[in-house]
Formats: sequence, structure tokens, C-alpha cells
Amino acid sequence: MTVQVGLIGLGAMGLGMAQSLRRAGHTVHVYDVRAEAAQAFAKDGGVVAASPAALGAACNVLVSVVVNAAQTESVLFGPEGCAAAMKPGSVFVMCSTVEPNWSVAMEKRLNDMGLLYIDAPISGGAAKAASGQITMMSAGAPAAYAVA
Repeated sequence: MTVQVGLIGLGAMGLGMAQSLRRAGHTVHVYDVRAEAAQAFAKDGGVVAASPAALGAACNVLVSVVVNAAQTESVLFGPEGCAAAMKPGSVFVMCSTVEPNWSVAMEKRLNDMGLLYIDAPISGGAAKAASGQITMMSAGAPAAYAVA
């Protein structure tokens, strides 16, 4: 299976992560609520998605680098959310810091849709993200890791 990587959220951490993925040889699909941030990333290579749903349809690994649980729920289940568009067996990597029980419930909700989930809060700041040295403290099912 060819891995198509999508990243939602091109703030200080997400942009560095997207750049690191691109340097590693991946074609990186991106979405940000600030269209200009996505367009700027695409100028150096990458693919801009018009919505989280478009990203979900195009990619089998989605990395979400938004601020909190509310924003994560919005990118997943909002009017243009990615969850309904994702192909079965795709994985959603959630990098926000959230309450542990929220994350457990989200994994079940996505699993019930045939989707995989990795809880992966990040640490290291913008400089580490840009250099590809970010720390990810992740938890998920072996099947999710196999896809990601």
C-alpha cells in the first residue's frame, strides 16, 4: 500500500512536521484554515486540500496538529470533516493534548467507522518540529502503527 500522508494544521509545529515529511520523500497533502499557509507550503512541493474531507478522501494517514479536542472534533466530524471521507483502514494520528478518556472514546468512535487511531501528543517546539526531531508520545493499536 502506498502511503498518502495528509496533515491538518500548519502552525509552528504542524508546518515543521509537514516540511520534515516532505524532506523524507513523502508527497504531503495539507489543509489549514488559513488558505495562505497551505498555499505557501505547496509552493515548495506538496498538495493543498480544499477541506479536511478532501484530505480524508486523498490520504490513508492523516496527522492532525490542531490545538485541542474541540478543534479535533471539528476536523473529524464538522461540516467538512474528514472522518466520513476516509477510506476504511486509514489511520488518524491525533497530536493535540487532550483528556485521556476523550482520546479513548475517539478511538472507539473511529474504530466503529472502520478507521484506525493513534493518540500522539507532541513535544519539542517549533525548532525541533522543523528539524525533524520532534518527540511523539504515541499509543494505538498495532494495526494503526502498521499503516502509519
